Amino acid sequence: MYKILIVDDAGFMRKMVQTYLSKAGYDGFIEAADGQQAVDAYRAEKPDLVIMDITMPNMDGIEALRNIKAGDPDSKVVMCSAMGQESMVMEAIKLGALDFIVKPFKQDRIIQTVSKVLPL
Repeated sequence: MYKILIVDDAGFMRKMVQTYLSKAGYDGFIEAADGQQAVDAYRAEKPDLVIMDITMPNMDGIEALRNIKAGDPDSKVVMCSAMGQESMVMEAIKLGALDFIVKPFKQDRIIQTVSKVLPL
């Protein structure tokens, strides 16, 4: 069983990602509502994958990615962004994000991205 940390300040978005991945056979979800919670949850849980929004309160996804990578260079992180955030997406890739998913999410895109990192 994999542990997947889903980070988004919108609860319905976290649930949507969980629903899509559950249908594909994944389980073991951990949730965080901002970047600081994500960093804390990563340290506590050591998830196999992090799916993280870029724009969040308290600490954004770029800063959280920087913190997670500093503590665990081998961490696997996929970023999520709305259209028009290309510069932030490029920075995330430079910092070590594996991929990014554009919002609004498409179920097959999320499953395809996760299954490349965590094969079932």
